[in-house]
Amino acid sequence: MWRPLRTLIVVVALTAAACSPGDPQAAPAVTAAAAPLTAPVPAAAVPRIVFLGDSLTAGYGLDLEQAVPSLIQKHLDAEGYRYEVVNAGVSGDTSAGGLRRLEWSLDGDVRILVLELGANDGLRGLPVADTKRNLKTIIGKAKERGIAVLLTGMEAPPNYGAAYTSDFRRTFRDLAGEEHVPFMTFYLYGVAGIPGLNLGDGMHPNPAGSKIIETNLWRVLMPMLDKRDR
Repeated sequence: MWRPLRTLIVVVALTAAACSPGDPQAAPAVTAAAAPLTAPVPAAAVPRIVFLGDSLTAGYGLDLEQAVPSLIQKHLDAEGYRYEVVNAGVSGDTSAGGLRRLEWSLDGDVRILVLELGANDGLRGLPVADTKRNLKTIIGKAKERGIAVLLTGMEAPPNYGAAYTSDFRRTFRDLAGEEHVPFMTFYLYGVAGIPGLNLGDGMHPNPAGSKIIETNLWRVLMPMLDKRDR
C-alpha cells in the first residue's frame, strides 16, 4: 500500500520538475519512360497501441528505445503480437493539451489507448474537476471509435493542500470505475522517490526506472491484447 511518507517523497520529487508485393500478373510491355510494370499494393495496416501522455511517456532524458512505449513494443514483438506502438508523449503536456491533439493522435487502426496524463495538471495546481473532465472526454472520444482505454493514475504535490492531493488521487480511480476501463493505479509505482531509478531531476525515470514501469504496465495491458493479433 502507498504509505503517507512514501507519497510525500514522491510528490516532492514531482514538484521538483514541473509508427506488398505488386500484382503477380505480368503487365503489358511498356517503354522505359512509362509507368512500372506492376502497381504497388499498400501493406496491410498493423493495429496500433497509442500512448497519449507527457514527458513520462515521451521518455524525457532517455534514448527513444529506453522510453516505456518502446519497451512495450519490444515486449509485444517478443511475445509474437503484431502491434505498432505509437509514442504520442509531449513533455509538459496537460490533460487539456492531450485533448486538443487527440484526433490526430488516434490516426490509423488504433485498438488501445494508454492514457498517461495529469502529472502537469497536478504540478500546476489546476482544478481537479477540469482534469477529470478532460480525461473523461478523451476516454469518451476513444470509445466512440471502438478503442479500448487503459488509464494510468498519478499523484499531485502536497503544496496545494491535503484536500487537493486527496481529490487529485481519487479522481483517477473514480474515473476508471465510472468509465469501466482498465486502471494502473500509479504510473510511477515502485520508481518515484527512489534516487537510483530516476534522473538527476528526481522526477523522470532513468533506464532502470523505465523498465520497472514497463513491467507494471504490461500486467494491465496484456489482458487487453487480442490473441488474434499474433
